[in-house]
Amino acid sequence: MLPRLGLKGSSDMAQINDRLSYHPFTYEFFTQVSDFTPTGFTHLQQAVEYVKKAGVPHIVLHHPMQFKEWHTELIAPADRYPELYAFVEQSTKMLIQLAKDQDVQCLVHGSYANETQQFIDCYDSLADARKASFERMDRFAQIGGNHIMFENSISPIFSYGDPAMEERILQHHYRLAFDTSHCFIDLHGDNKGLQASLKHLQPQIVHYHLVDSMGVTHDSLPLGQGKINWQTVLPLLNPNDSSIYEIALHNNNHCAEQLASHRYLQSISQQN
Repeated sequence: MLPRLGLKGSSDMAQINDRLSYHPFTYEFFTQVSDFTPTGFTHLQQAVEYVKKAGVPHIVLHHPMQFKEWHTELIAPADRYPELYAFVEQSTKMLIQLAKDQDVQCLVHGSYANETQQFIDCYDSLADARKASFERMDRFAQIGGNHIMFENSISPIFSYGDPAMEERILQHHYRLAFDTSHCFIDLHGDNKGLQASLKHLQPQIVHYHLVDSMGVTHDSLPLGQGKINWQTVLPLLNPNDSSIYEIALHNNNHCAEQLASHRYLQSISQQN
């Protein structure tokens, strides 16, 4: 069964109205630092209410990816990166509260892959860094309950593809967001590994980022332009879960590449 249309954009009204014109089942908000000023957060709240009133049944608030020169890495220690730690703490709690107030979802990355090694080096070992990440996710999961989910990266801190790591993740009972390209890249383009991961984690997956990739770098390709075998992936997606096409756009005010990806998946569905 084909996943229902999910689109992504910011709280900018031009982007919202573009996406709403296609009547998506899911709208995922891209957020940034400016959304967490008093004025910016009020605007975000109003944007969420606007999308809800337009009849979109599923809304996701994607935690901001970046703060100043860093990605919002959960393992950044408070004593070494106090500003970054404080921003991650405050912004996550603000999004969780907004998600609860509006009965929507908050998405947080378990890790990123840019400055990750820089932050891992703050710990005695990779195991200690992972422990710190799980402890922080555990705390956010307790606060967020059924309104928070955690997304995989291509970093060694929180990635999908390794069965042992996945078992550890499952033991924490997190609600999971599954980014297909991140898993595929972390597995160096292994389609069978991607399929195995989708099967293994399916009981706790609640949301998908459907993205293609060549399996080497973070390329955010439209579906059908990379090396992911969507004929084998499609039957493994739970159609009752939400999803979006997290595709790089030529023009952020027009979601053409996201729509093209949905049409591609429709064509795959008709072949199966």
